[in-house]
Amino acid sequence: MAAARYWRPTSQGTWRVFIFVLYIPLLAMGLKCYCNPCHENDINNTCISKPNSKCYAAVSVMIEDGQWIERLSYGCLPNFEGATTMTCHGNLVPHAIPKGIECCNDEPYCNKDLEPTYIEQSTTGAPDYLPEHYNGGYESMTQIALLVSLTVCLIILIITATFVYLRYRKREIQRQQYLEDVEQESFIPTMDTLKDIIDNCHSSGSGSGLPLLIQRTIAKQIQLVQSVGKGRYGEVWKGKWRGENVAVKIFFTTEEVSWFRETELYQTVLLRHDNILGFIAADIKGTGSWTQLFLITDYHENGSLHDYLNLHALDTYEMLKLVHTAACGLSYLHTEIFGTRGKPAIAHRDIKSKNILVKKDGSCCIADLGLAVKYVSESSEVDIATNTRQGTKRYMPPEVLDESINKSHFDSYRQGDMYSFGLVMWEIGRRCITMGIVEDYQVPFYDCVGNDPSFEEMCQVVCVQKCRPQISNRWNNDEYLKNLSKLMCECWSQNPAARLTALRVKKTLARAATFYNRNHVSVPDNELEAKYSEKDHWLPYQSSKYMESLEKGWSQRKCTYSRNFPFWRKLVYVEWRLCEVKELVDAQ
Repeated sequence: MAAARYWRPTSQGTWRVFIFVLYIPLLAMGLKCYCNPCHENDINNTCISKPNSKCYAAVSVMIEDGQWIERLSYGCLPNFEGATTMTCHGNLVPHAIPKGIECCNDEPYCNKDLEPTYIEQSTTGAPDYLPEHYNGGYESMTQIALLVSLTVCLIILIITATFVYLRYRKREIQRQQYLEDVEQESFIPTMDTLKDIIDNCHSSGSGSGLPLLIQRTIAKQIQLVQSVGKGRYGEVWKGKWRGENVAVKIFFTTEEVSWFRETELYQTVLLRHDNILGFIAADIKGTGSWTQLFLITDYHENGSLHDYLNLHALDTYEMLKLVHTAACGLSYLHTEIFGTRGKPAIAHRDIKSKNILVKKDGSCCIADLGLAVKYVSESSEVDIATNTRQGTKRYMPPEVLDESINKSHFDSYRQGDMYSFGLVMWEIGRRCITMGIVEDYQVPFYDCVGNDPSFEEMCQVVCVQKCRPQISNRWNNDEYLKNLSKLMCECWSQNPAARLTALRVKKTLARAATFYNRNHVSVPDNELEAKYSEKDHWLPYQSSKYMESLEKGWSQRKCTYSRNFPFWRKLVYVEWRLCEVKELVDAQ
């Protein structure tokens, strides 16, 4: 009995070991899985997975005939390292083509009852024909994360822009306050006029301009009133400074070289002369986006000689005064002054009627030194600015048009100025009234070329054909116009060396003006002019019986007073009034 009890449990354990031994090959063969589609070696839609592998069920969406169709697939997973883990969690990542997968290894054919789902990667809502079990939660989370990121970036951008703007605004306010404080400082006495300031500052220094600090102060305090002219290189405005009229020339930014050249000459050279345009200040104004180059000078309401001749006919006295004062200004430019406060010789290079201004008293002053060259006598060099700007082609001398000018010789530039000045004298002479005849204003060579001639056209007319402006016959019937025509012809000679110098022209015109003043004195009193015009017998002094008697008594003194014509004219005028009173008393 005891032996039997011992044997029975031994036989049951043996049986169980036997069954386990038989089951080992089955475990080694792997798990049976449902497959569809299957490989060629699989039978009855059954595949055997590799050891440590799993069964799977997958779904994918395909587009056929414009419709999305779900396709299910079943099978066994491969057993290489990481395949099971990576593949079975692939449904957590959205695919371009929606896919989903589920894995199992619980029992044979466990994947047959699985229902995998997929996630569609799309920015639009799910279409109506997608399966009901579609899960769009991941897409919603992506959109929320994107929206939050954009919102945060936008807030940071707004905060940064606000901070930058506030800093910039603070700096601008401080800058404006600083400029206002500078302008309010007493660099310039309140009661001083421009003439007082210039006279006080002119007593020291070598230049003709004001100290830079005063120049900048004046430039910032000027108010632009109206535009009075616009040219190829800038615009001229009428401005106000403490109630005084000034001219403000605003250069284009492309003409910075011209502005710098003219400012340099005015600042470093003694150019304070009655017949040179008076310089006041120069400054650069602007912000980061625009720049203005200011040149502030005296204002002359008559404008340029070109405009003045268009509007006014001249008598002989006015003509002589215009040409003589213009020659004085040009002669002063051409002359070198030696000494501590000397001046180098300067050639203008753009003499024309538009660059000569007419003052209120009928005299001229020369303006626009943007193309000027100066002669440095110490080194015998011609200082020419690197300027792309060219002079006016209509007034260019022959040697410039045919490019035969000697650019290293300063006299060549002075001779070129004299040619141009001869044309200006022709313009003035045409507007002089003689024997009741006056010609319309015209520019030189108006009958040969158009309004804007080219180099080739001017070279053909001036150099090849050697044409010059025509002089009418009436000039030969007037002593002063005849002498003026001789000066003109000598100034515009084809040979530069044969042209007169500015000093020679100045002296010749001065003698002509003095001779005219001795013999042709006009009545300066407006009342007498009105009084005698009513009787239609108002006459100049030279035809008055009082003047005839006065000239006899003053013949010895006229030579002395002729050098100071205004003083002589006042004396004669007083004598005439006394004679007139005496005649009225005798009549009574």
